[in-house]
Formats: sequence, C-alpha cells, structure tokens
Amino acid sequence: MLTKFETKSNRVKGLSFHSKRPWILASLHSGVIQLWDYRMGTLIDRFDEHDGPVRGVHFHKSQPLFVSGGDDYKIKVWNYKTHRCLFTLLGHLDYIRTVQFHDEYPWIVSASDDQTIRIWNWQSRTCVSVLTGHNHYVMCASFHPKEDLVVSASLDQTVRVWDIGALRKKTVSPADDILRLSQMNADLFGGVDAVVKYVLEGHDRGVNWASFHPNLPLIVSGADDRQVKLWRMNDTKAWEVDTPRGHMNNVSCVMFHAKQDIIVSNSEDKSIRIWDATKRTAIQTFRREHDRFWILAAHPEMNLLAAGHDSGMIVFKLERERPAFCVSGESLYYVKERFLRLYEFSYQKDNQLVPIRRPGSVSLNQGPRTLSFSPTENAVLICSDADGGSYELYLVPKDSVGRSDVVQEAKKGSGSSAVFVARNRFAVLDKGSNQALVKNLKNEIVKKSPLPIPTDAIFYAGTGNILCRAEDRIVIFDLQQRLILGELQVPSVKYIVWSSDMETIALLSKHAIVIANKKLVHHCTLHETIRVKSGAWDENGVFIYTTLNHIKYCLPNGDSGTIRTLDVPVYLTKVSGNKIYCLDRDGKNRIITVDATEYIFKLALLRKRFDHVMNMIRNSQLCGQAVIAYLQQKGFPDVALHFVKDERTRFNLALESGNIQVAVASAKEIDEKDHWYRLGIEALRQGITSIVEYAYQRTKNFERLSFLYLVTGNREKLSKMLRIAEMKNDIMGQFHNAMYLGDIQERVKILENAGHLPLAYITAKTHGLIETAERLAAELGDNVPIIPEDKNHSLLIPPAPLLCGADWPLLRVMRGIVEGDLDVAGRAGHDDEEEASGADWGEEDLDLIDVGRAIQNGDIDIEVDNIEPNDEDDEGGWELEDLELPPEADTPVATGNSRASVFVAPTQGMPVSQIWLQKSSIAGEHAASGNFDTAMRLLNRQLGINNFGPLKQMFMELCMGSHTYLPALTLAPVISIAVEKGWSDSASPNVRSPPSLVFKFSQLDEKLKAAYRATTEGKFPEALRLFLQILHTIPLVVVDSRREVDEVKELIEIAKEYVLGLKMEVKRKETKDDAIRQQELAAYFTNCKLQKIHTKVGA
Repeated sequence: MLTKFETKSNRVKGLSFHSKRPWILASLHSGVIQLWDYRMGTLIDRFDEHDGPVRGVHFHKSQPLFVSGGDDYKIKVWNYKTHRCLFTLLGHLDYIRTVQFHDEYPWIVSASDDQTIRIWNWQSRTCVSVLTGHNHYVMCASFHPKEDLVVSASLDQTVRVWDIGALRKKTVSPADDILRLSQMNADLFGGVDAVVKYVLEGHDRGVNWASFHPNLPLIVSGADDRQVKLWRMNDTKAWEVDTPRGHMNNVSCVMFHAKQDIIVSNSEDKSIRIWDATKRTAIQTFRREHDRFWILAAHPEMNLLAAGHDSGMIVFKLERERPAFCVSGESLYYVKERFLRLYEFSYQKDNQLVPIRRPGSVSLNQGPRTLSFSPTENAVLICSDADGGSYELYLVPKDSVGRSDVVQEAKKGSGSSAVFVARNRFAVLDKGSNQALVKNLKNEIVKKSPLPIPTDAIFYAGTGNILCRAEDRIVIFDLQQRLILGELQVPSVKYIVWSSDMETIALLSKHAIVIANKKLVHHCTLHETIRVKSGAWDENGVFIYTTLNHIKYCLPNGDSGTIRTLDVPVYLTKVSGNKIYCLDRDGKNRIITVDATEYIFKLALLRKRFDHVMNMIRNSQLCGQAVIAYLQQKGFPDVALHFVKDERTRFNLALESGNIQVAVASAKEIDEKDHWYRLGIEALRQGITSIVEYAYQRTKNFERLSFLYLVTGNREKLSKMLRIAEMKNDIMGQFHNAMYLGDIQERVKILENAGHLPLAYITAKTHGLIETAERLAAELGDNVPIIPEDKNHSLLIPPAPLLCGADWPLLRVMRGIVEGDLDVAGRAGHDDEEEASGADWGEEDLDLIDVGRAIQNGDIDIEVDNIEPNDEDDEGGWELEDLELPPEADTPVATGNSRASVFVAPTQGMPVSQIWLQKSSIAGEHAASGNFDTAMRLLNRQLGINNFGPLKQMFMELCMGSHTYLPALTLAPVISIAVEKGWSDSASPNVRSPPSLVFKFSQLDEKLKAAYRATTEGKFPEALRLFLQILHTIPLVVVDSRREVDEVKELIEIAKEYVLGLKMEVKRKETKDDAIRQQELAAYFTNCKLQKIHTKVGA
C-alpha cells in the first residue's frame, strides 16, 4: 500500500472521489461532511447541516453537486461551488445508509433502515420509485455503471438485483401516444417501475455491502459472516462462484478494482485485504492497530482508493505506477507489460527487446522499480522489490531489436539497489553488511567496498563512483579509492538526474529539488507543495521537472516557473528544444510541445546574453505581469518597459528605471495629479529642474514651485509667484515669497495689509526702515511693542544657490550595450511619444541641458488684467483659472544624457540572509535571517507548533545575534553584516556559510544542570522556567551529528517529564485547602520519570 494522504477525524462512514478534481468527500459519524484536496493535503470546506451521523455521500459525475444521507432520515443535495444545501429530499422513515447519483439520468438511489430502496429525480425533487422486498435494514444500494440494474444488500442475509428498465423507459419521453397511454394506465392501476431480477442467498449473517463489476457480469458482497462472496449472473439467473475467506470480523465494504483483476475489502477486524479476482486467493493484507474499517471508495478514473476508519481516512494506491526507465544518449530503455522496450528519440520508434520474467510471488509492488543500462555491453539491470529486493541482469543481443521472441535466462541476485559503475561492472547494495558488492557481467563478485554511511539506496555517479543515500544526506563515494568525494545534507532523495555533461545533478525528493555540482556543492534548493515526480535537463542547462499536475522549470540560480499544466502525471525522459519526451503511467511514450520562450529569456538575462535578450524582445510574444514582475525583481525595469503598452504600468516602470522621457509621455497620457506629483519627485531626484517645474505647474502646486525657484536662484519667477499669491489673496503665499526674495518692504506691506501692525512695526524697525516704522508707531499709539536694545539685528536673506537655473551636471559615461540596443528596439513602437518627449537614449557626444532653450523653461505668464482680486481666502491659490501655463507642445525636453549617459551603479547583490533562506529548511536559521514568517511556517509544518508567543524573544535574539552592525558616516544608516558560522579570512567570498546561532546544543546541557540544581534546592518555579526554556530552545537548535540528534531526543523526554511533574508540584503547593486534590497530585507526581532524588524532594 502506498499511502498518499491521511486525515485524523471522527469515524468516517462515507467516502466519494471527484471524477476530475483531486478532491474527496468524507462524511463523519459526528454529522460533518469534509471536502479534502488529497493532492495538497488541505481541507477545502466542511458542511454540517445534518443532525447525527452521515453514512452516505456521493459526487455527481459532471455537475457541481454532491448528495448526502444521514441518520436524520434526510437526503440533502449540495452545490459545492455555492457552499450550500440546495434542497432536502424527505420520505425515508429510518437511517439512510447509502446514496448515489446515476451517471446518466437525473436519479439518486438511496438505501435505508426502513427496509426500502428509493430512487429520486433530483431535478424534479421527487421520489420516482420505491423498491420494497427486503425484510431488514438495507445496508447499501448502487446503480450498475452501464445497465439498468440496481444491486442492494440487506441484513436479511440476501443480495438483490433489481431491474429498473421500466423506470428508464418511463423517464425517457415515449415515442408515441400509445406508449404514453399505456404508461398512464400502468400508473393508474399500480404498474411497477422496478422488479427484482435475482435474489442471491448464501451468506449466513446480514450482508453489509454488494457492488457490481464495472465491465463483467459479476457481483461481490461482504457480510457479517466474515465472508466475501463472488457471484456471476446472466440474463436468466445468478449464482455463487466462490467465497474468499480470511477476515476475522464483519466485512464492512467490498468492491472490484476498476483497472486490475482484484477485489478490495475491508472489515471491522482492522484490515484491508486484497484478493485475486481470477484465482480468488488473498494477495495482501494491510492492518491498522486500533481502527476498524467501515467504507471503501475507488477513484472513477485513476488508480486511487480510499478507506474510512474509526479515526479518519486514508487515500492510497496499491501499486507504484512509475515505469522503470533509463535514458542513454538518443535511446530510452523502459519496461512495459513484462517486456524490455527501446524507444529511439530521433526516429520516434518503439521496439520490444526481450521479455522480462514475472515475479514468483503474488504480492503487490513486485514489478520493476529501477533500470540501469550499460551502452558498451548492451546490458540492462532491472531492480525490483521482489523477494525483499532483487535484481536481474539481461544481456540484450544487438540484433534483437524488433524481436520479442528472444528468451534468455536472466542472471539474478539479491540486493535493494544495483547500478552499472563501469563498462562491465555493476555495484549491488547489500544492506545487511552496508557494503557495495562490485560484480562482473557473469554475476561474480570481484570486489567488496564498505560504505561510509548507513545506505538504503545507491545511484550512478560517474565511472567508478556511486551516490550513497541515507535518511538525511547523500554522499559521492569512490569505490576504487574508498574515498568520499562530496557530501550534501538533503531530505530523503527519491530520484537523481545528471546533466548530459555530468557536471550538474538534480536530487529529487518528495517535495523538494536540490541542484548541486558533481562534487555535491550546493547550488540551489526548490520547494514544492505537491509531489515532485520526475525531471530532465535541457541543452541550455535548465532543469525541467514535473509535479502531479504541472511541468515546471528551474534556472541555475534557483528561479522557477510553470511551463504548462498536466491532465495526468507524466515522467520526463528527455527535453529537446520545445519538445518534451515523457512516459505516462501506462508506459506510453508521449511528446509534449511547450513554449520555452519564458525560461530561455530569463536564462539569457541571468547569463547576461543581452544579444539574445534583444532578439527575443524584437521577435517573441513575451508578455504578462509575471515577466514584468520578474524583470523588476531582477533589476531590469528598463527592459520590462519595452514589453508594456498600458500607460500606468509604463509610467511606474519608467520611474523605477529612471527613464524620465517615457515617464513624461505616460504622465501626459494619464494626466492625473498623483502621477505628475510622482514625476516631479523623480525628476527632482535626478536634478532635471525643468521637468520638476513643469510637473508642479500641471498640478498648480505653487508652494513647491516657489521653493524650487528659491533653490535654483530664479528670482524673476519668484517675483511672478509673489504676484500670483497676491491676486489669489493668499497671505501666507505672499509672505513666503517675499521672504524667499529678501524683500523687506514687501513683507512690511503684507503684514500691514493683513492687520498685523505690531509685527509690521517690528519688521520695519529691525531692518532700518525708519520712515515706515514711525508711521506705523503713530498708528499704534500706546501699543507700540518694545524692541530689546541688547540684541543684534540681522537681515534675513536666503542663501545664494549653488547652481542657478540649470539642471544638475551629469557624469558622462559611455552607454552600455543593453541601453543602446533597448533604445533601438523600443523606439519603433513608441515614435509618437518619443517625438513629443524627446525620449532618445542619447548620442555619444552629449550636451548638458541648456536651460535657455528648454522651451520657455516652464515660464509662467500671467494676464494680470484678467485676474480679479479675491477677497475670500477659501481657495488658497489652487484654482487660478486664468493662470496661463505653457501649452502641451511646450513640454520641457530632458536631453538624452539624462538617463542613458549617467553612471549606472552596480546592481545590489543578494543579502546573505536571503541566501540563508534559500539554502536552509531549518527554522532556527530562518529566524536568524530575520524572516520570522517562514520560520513559523517551518515549525508549524515540521513540529505542529501553533502558539509562537513563547518563542518571540528567542526569534529576536537569534536575529540580533546573527548580525553585527557597522556605523558608517554620521548621517548614513548603519551597515548590517551577517555573522556566518566558521568564518575565516581564507574563506571564499562567493561561498556563504550558515548563520552563527546564539543558541547551541552545549548551552542546553548547562541549562539542564541549572534546572536540576534548582529542583534539588526546591526552587520549583525557577526549575520549571528553565525546563520550559530548554523545550522552547530545542526547535531552534542546529545539531551537527547523529549522536547529538539522539541526545536532543533524550533531552526532550527529560524536560517533558520534569515540566509535567513540576507543574503538578507547583499546583499542589497552591491548593493548600483541598487535601484530596493535594493527594491526587502527589500520586500523579510519582508517575513522572524523574531522578530518584527529585522524586523524594517532591514528596
């Protein structure tokens, strides 16, 4: 049994697979119906409107519906898309045992403890037929998949087959009025829609289940007499064929397998049994320790089964479906239907070579598992699980292609793995002695090599080398020199795929892919949420792999993406250009054509092959948000700019890449205040003041305009801004502009007009305007403010600007290949914009921006005569309708050197903390990198931790302890430096070590001693705190050896016992008034596994 998914819940009484999606319904004894995604292992939905246990549930074959029946006598039809019950069918008078949709007609069949079977029309929501005849509970009823038959099983010890042909004819509209009249008469005088065709008697106790064979005229039944019975029927009669025996308790459910000649049954004896349907003998038995089985379900199209038991359910396969295959150059050798076959990729020819012997045992999973090929000797090694692990060696005659009658005796041997390691040598793993036995083609041992680690499988690793797989790591071992050539910590590896040049290897685990070089130096790790099935390298060094439902790619730097979805899982054998060769689960060769443009484009960017990038931009149809986001993430927003037509996206990318010309053109098209504001900020950052001025004018942001003119020293335009504020009656605007200009008389005038005579007097007096001060003093009379005599007065004048009027000077550099080529590629599509905005990426001899020819330089002309003074200060200068801003054609031009000629700083490298995340799946190292979110997800997945409150401080200590901080300039932020484990001066800067963690295993030993000491001294709260600290620290500790792993496990047991015991002891001392409770806690305390001295201390 290959378990694919398992749940823990209340007793499962009903199961149903969805025909297309990876879903399964489970109805529970608690009344809840659960909808699971068994591929992802997640609970999608739950439905809980039934009162009491739900015993039957079934998906409709094509509609988004399912039906359920429960102990509340109700049948409910649900729509899983709208997550609600559509309607309830009432009519049964007792518990409903099973419900099932018909594949073709709008019918539901239900079986009940009221001794009846009912057929319902779910479209009209009525009962169309009641089948009576059983005289005890009807335990199940189901439609025949093709014929107009229903089979039912009852506790009256019979199985009945019902003919519902009349009901079908009644449902289908009659062809003429005579038939319709005869039906009306039949209805009026009690015509029968369903009749009993056969009554199968033979069980000695009540029958719990009966089901049809999908193709043959067979029925299988299971009963409380612990027997499974096989029945055959024809047009006139039915009879018992055989009775497989073996169950030790009531048989709960039994059915035929859809694709194999086997019968599957389960029972209250806590077992699932597999029977050979032709020989009627037991093949295999699977047991659970504590759970009785109640229900079975088979997937309608896939080789999947599900079984419900007392504490949940399991989804499983009986046999592995992956074909054994091996690729050698342009040839694929694989096993199909007991034949070794050869498929030639170049000619797409498929030939049978030699027959493969059948395993002697009748157990499941005895077929070929792996295959290894020696091209020089034309020899094939086939490994299987038969006889506890064995191999067969076939020497394929060169002239046997196309001939399947060549029978030869294979050389056999025992061993769990066998691979060729040289032209005429192969290695066999002997698990018992942990040795690799090197044999020749005569199957004779020529050498024995002890393996360096406890190995459970070996793989090919080049001539004379093997890969040894352990539970948590893999090593390359030289059989000749007996040396370890490389080692890598990796989750349990299922398959390995070498690149064609044997320089790179992909290690495939259940949910991860690790890419490394031939010395097992780690390159990248890729995690998948669903199972990884296979992989192959393409000629560009990109790893293409499949999951259960996708074909994906992995670039050398670890970036990945989806190429296409799959209807059924396939196993990749070769990738050539845009063709992917693969085997399906039936052993058929398939060729899938894919679009490789996306990953080839990303690979060209990664390798800085910008000529290829340019060619693909010009000629391919690359588009989509994913490509744009990738280019932004990798620091190529200027490249992404050439894929985009949407003006808003173009504007964002242009700002990010610093391309002001395109940003101006897009802002004009969008013409929204927020975009002009952002354009002004970016232009100001680049020092292109003419664009800044134009953006502020478009938004009528007069305050920012005034400040811009101040910092650029444009006094003429400051004077114009002062006049604008005056016409708008903006007092504060006038005063600010007067301050910027250093115009004292204007400031005094503004203050006087605003009624602030004391301030106007102080300003005039301070700055030596004697006549104005005397006039104001006369107006103030006795309210003249007193000015301190001992203060030195100074004239407040703004500082002179460093650069008057012009844009900032830019560093002259030569354009890069990418900038120039991208300009040529992008210009053709946007000539109209670039003509308006001057969006040329520059010439080699660049001129600095000439403010004099910058098309009026954002000049502001005011028709003073048309502006009426505004006495109400409600608009604040934002709606000056008669302000003549420059026309659209007068957009300031930022010269070409504003982008392409500036010095481009190097792209920022990947932070060390990010490298830690990619290379590690250890929660402590993720916390050390500062990514608490992924650390918590890892702890939740690995240990089931949900409350992270106690770990918060430890997370912070790990993060702070794994980084140090270097102060730079006074105003610059401090520089964060990662502290790596085992760092030295001689270490390569390109190879990053894991973080140095503040929590070490040795510290736990010290804490344990301190906790023991506190316990001995009777300081129980302190000891409890220390033991809890130990338990909280353990998930974040990294150990280096198997011995430390064992010690950590032992430490967990010790701390767990002490935490439990100390909590009881602290509670006992708190409950002074309850002597009985104190005695109970003291008795419980003695059961904790503490040191003897501490048991006495507690007592």
